[in-house]
Order: sequence, then C-alpha cells, then structure tokens
Amino acid sequence: MADEGEGPAIGIDLGTTYSCVAVWQNDQVEIIVNDQGNRTTPSYVAFTGKERLVGEAAKNQVARNPTNSIFDAKRLIGRRFSDSLVQNDINLWPFKVIEGPTDKPMIVVTYKGEEKHFSAEEISAIVLKKMREIAEAYLGTTVKNAIVTVPAYFNDSQRKATKYAGGIVGLNVMRIINEPTAAAIAYGLGKPDIVRRNVLIFDLGGGTTDVSLLTINDGTFEVKAVAGDTHLGGKDFDNRMVKHFVKIFKKQHKEDISGNTKALRRLRTACERGKRVLSSANETTIEVDSLYNGIDFSSSITRARFAELNMDLFKKSVELVGKCLTDAKMDKGGVHDVVLIGGSSRIPKVQQLLQDFFDGKQLNKSINPDEAVAYGAAVQAANMAGLGNEKVQGIVLLDVTPLSLGVKVEGDKMSVMIPKNTAIPTKMEQPYFNANDYQTSALLSIYEGERVKVVDNNWLGEFRLSPIPAAPKGATVVKVCFEIDANGILNVSAVEQTTGVSCKITITNDKAKLSKEEIYKMVQDSEKYEVEDNEHMENVRSREALESYAYKMKNIVNDEEIGNKLDAAGKKKIKAAIKHVIHWLNGIQHAKADEFEDKLIGLELICNPIIAKISRQE
Repeated sequence: MADEGEGPAIGIDLGTTYSCVAVWQNDQVEIIVNDQGNRTTPSYVAFTGKERLVGEAAKNQVARNPTNSIFDAKRLIGRRFSDSLVQNDINLWPFKVIEGPTDKPMIVVTYKGEEKHFSAEEISAIVLKKMREIAEAYLGTTVKNAIVTVPAYFNDSQRKATKYAGGIVGLNVMRIINEPTAAAIAYGLGKPDIVRRNVLIFDLGGGTTDVSLLTINDGTFEVKAVAGDTHLGGKDFDNRMVKHFVKIFKKQHKEDISGNTKALRRLRTACERGKRVLSSANETTIEVDSLYNGIDFSSSITRARFAELNMDLFKKSVELVGKCLTDAKMDKGGVHDVVLIGGSSRIPKVQQLLQDFFDGKQLNKSINPDEAVAYGAAVQAANMAGLGNEKVQGIVLLDVTPLSLGVKVEGDKMSVMIPKNTAIPTKMEQPYFNANDYQTSALLSIYEGERVKVVDNNWLGEFRLSPIPAAPKGATVVKVCFEIDANGILNVSAVEQTTGVSCKITITNDKAKLSKEEIYKMVQDSEKYEVEDNEHMENVRSREALESYAYKMKNIVNDEEIGNKLDAAGKKKIKAAIKHVIHWLNGIQHAKADEFEDKLIGLELICNPIIAKISRQE
C-alpha cells in the first residue's frame, strides 16, 4: 500500500521503445500527455557536450549523436554482459557497451567532454524520472508512488533491477506487475459484468513478446499461464529491414555502410517509419537523402517482402501462444477472447497467423495497444493506494510465477520445487537427503529456469545448513520449504528433521542486486545530473528572456509608427545597446543564468525609460 497522504499513485509502462504513464482520476483512467502533447514518450536518453536529454528531445537528435544516444536499455536490464543475446545486440547498437564488475553490462558515453559509464538500471531510472515528471506537471503535485510493469517472462534478476531503477530516483515502486496482466485489467474494467471468461493477451511490443492466459470473473483476474520471449519484438523486425537495405545499398552503389553508425541510424529511422506504414499500406519507399558519401538512397519494399524477411520471428511469436495454452492445459477452443496489445501487434501478417492459429476467430482490438498496459497499471496503483471507486477496489489479482524454482541436487541438476505458472502466493515443501557419507553441513543453491542442468538456469542465491548429523549417504533428512508472497518475493528455509537445526534466506538475487554503495552512488549521480539539468534549463530560460527582450526592442525602434515618436538620441542609444547585446549573444557559447539576467537588467535600464516617454506623451 502507498503511504497515506503521499498523493496520487501512478501507473508506468516502462517500454523498450516507448513508455507511457497514467493515473486514476475523476473516476476514470487518464493517459497523461507529455510536454510535446504526445501520449507516449520514447525510451531514449542522450548525452551531449552541454546537457542530458530524455524522450523526444533525445530521439530527435540521435542521427547526429548516435554513439551517445541510448535506447533499448530494457534489453540490458538484469542481464549479464556474457549473455549471448547481449553480445548480439552490442553488434547492432551504435553506442558502446563494455563489461563492468560482476559481468554487468555498462553503457559508455561521452558527457560534457568526459567518459561516463551507466548501468541499464540508471538509464531506466532516467526514463522513469521523466515519466514521473510528466505526471507531476499534469497533476500539479509531487508523485512518490507507482506501479511499474514488466514483461511477464522477465526473470527475477530483471524484475529486481527494474525495481532498483525506481529506487534510484526516489520512486516508491509499490509493485512490479506483468504487462499482459495490466492489459487484462484495462480490458476487463470496461466490462464489469464479465462472468468467467478466458482471455488470452497477446503482447507484441518493441522488444519483447508476452502471452498470458487469464480467467476474468467478476473483478477477479486469475492468471492461468504465461509464456514469452524477452528478446523478440519490433526492434528485431527493424534489424531485419536494416540488414536487407544495407545489402541493397551495397549492391546498388558498391559501398558497405555496415560500419557507419550515423548512416545506420538514419537508415534505421527510415525503416521504423516504413514498418509502421506497411501496417496500413501494401508498399512503401525507404528514402534517405545523402545516406553515405553524399549518395541518396531510395528503395521500395512491399508488405509481403517485409513479412518474408521476418516470417520466422512472426511464427516464433505465435508459437508462444500454443506453449501458453499447453501450460494452462487448455484447448484453443476454450479461449473466449484474444486481445492484442503492443505496437507490433498491428502488423497484418502477425494478425493473420494468430487468427489462423485460432481457426479464424475474430481478434479483439478494442483497447489501445500502446496505452493498455499503463491504463491497467494505473488501475492497480489506485487499488493499492486505496483510491478509486468500488469497481477499482473490487479488483483481485491472482498472478503466477513465470519460471520454475528449485534447488541444485546431485549431478548438477535442478530439482523443481515450484513449477512455472504456479499461482502466487504459494508455499511448497519437499524432503532432501544428504548426498555424501557423513557430511556435517548442506549447501542449498537456489535456481530458476526450465532446463535440467543448473548451469543453464539462473542462480538466485544460496545458504548453508549447519551442523547436521554425520550419517551415511541418504540417511539425513532435510525438509526444504519454498514460499512466495503476493509481491513475488521468494523465501527459502530448510530444517534438519532429527535435530531441528534450521536456516532460511529471502531471495533478493545477489547477482543482480545492487550493493548499498552502488545504490548510494547512483542516487548521488542522479541528483547531481538533476542539478546540472536544472541549471542548464535555467541558463536556457535566461538566455531566451534576454534574446526575446532584445529583439522586441529592436522591432519597436524599427517600427515606423513607434520609432518615429522616439527622439534621435534615445533611438540611437537603444539601437547601440541592442547591437551590443546581440553581438554578445552571438559570440558566447556558454554563460550562466546570472550573466544573462545582468545583461537583461542593463538593457531594460536603457530601453524602458525611453519607451516609457512615448506612453506618457500619448
């Protein structure tokens, strides 16, 4: 629950490509527009010689500053640098990613002439801060509490890392909830009279694919099964298009642009735009002026060709639907509604494959695919904060654990304690026996994943139970208990049956967890950058005020009607003062707000008394 008196609680969809924020207000959800009037904000952060940019401002300058413009941070969060998926992405990104401490990927940028290293959590934190600021500007009050959504198939590391990102900027992340579950709330809230309906949420976003099967029944949202791929989405379709046109450019002009970051960035932007056009048109042209070495590029692509380039990925996304239904032990005929969300779910070929899978069943496109997740998150935020009407407060979420959880046993295998798609909260116990003769302690290593060998799964933590009775192999019984609470936090305990010796651990994923020192440094850095950003904006505002006044005075003295009323000496004095200020502005690159303010005061002291004389004469 949010602390009482701490203001509104918001819902944030922290997306790979775009993010969205919403709030429950006036008995409805309101999607909050940003300062550009848009309902979604690019998940981009850029660093320049002068400032840090977020959202639209960052994305708009990416073509001229590709190595310092960061996007797709969600694809790095909670992952290891050595992860093969991370290594594949590094080859496609224009910015540099290096190996940091404990195999953590670190993004390298040049900011104000200095090399800086940022974790994916820090970049995500900057985006979360932007979304909070958008909400605060709209609501006119401080916002501390939020629900943040993640893909249903995010593992424990990725979920915890997302929560840390909120903590870095002082945001109280009340709960991390799954994106498809949030979308299901958005879908179900508009249909309060739903009685036991099985709804499949197909979420194909910019970076991830999620499939969730829920049973909605009179305000209760019970997740039956989830399936997904945290590395399959619109970005991958863009990559295929970019590779396709790189080959075409090479064939047409005998030039290879694969190593030129600026050319690739401009081509990627054109491909992203073309992909969206192909959702409503059968053909589009990819055009980039002076793409490389002054060569203009133009090439057409049909919807059929785009589908051919990505067919294996499209099929892979639809295959996840079958996997989800199998895990839920439900036939596709038992699904009442197939709801589409995520921007890439608009792709006609994906819709056709999905419709074919369900034997021609009509797909449900009744909710906005870009806003549904933030909408549902805002409803859940209001629910947890004790806000909203009876409809909101009557919502009950029954989620599942997306991955199997277990312990390492002899032969480096994982013994599953809690199978994936088990409803949470849950508690399960199981006896284990000593693996060696006369051992006096037992090491319990906890993992998550679906593979047989622990090396192929995700390590969560470990603890040692000691002492235990020295006995022949298989004679000592240790009862292990796995318990997951409503927040998805895993607690593991173990008791030796004859002596009662016990030990327990709360899994916080030490591998992904940030140390107190790291969190402190990130918070300090965030505050430092906020001060720098505010200082820069103050400088910009002061400069704009001086420029605006100078040109206003220039227009006044040049105006025939007003200028003729000025005496010659006064007119000459104003012109000289304006000329001096404009010359100073044109020649200065960096100046502080107080310097601009001093110049403005000086100019006003000269101009205002002379202009005031005209008013008195009239």
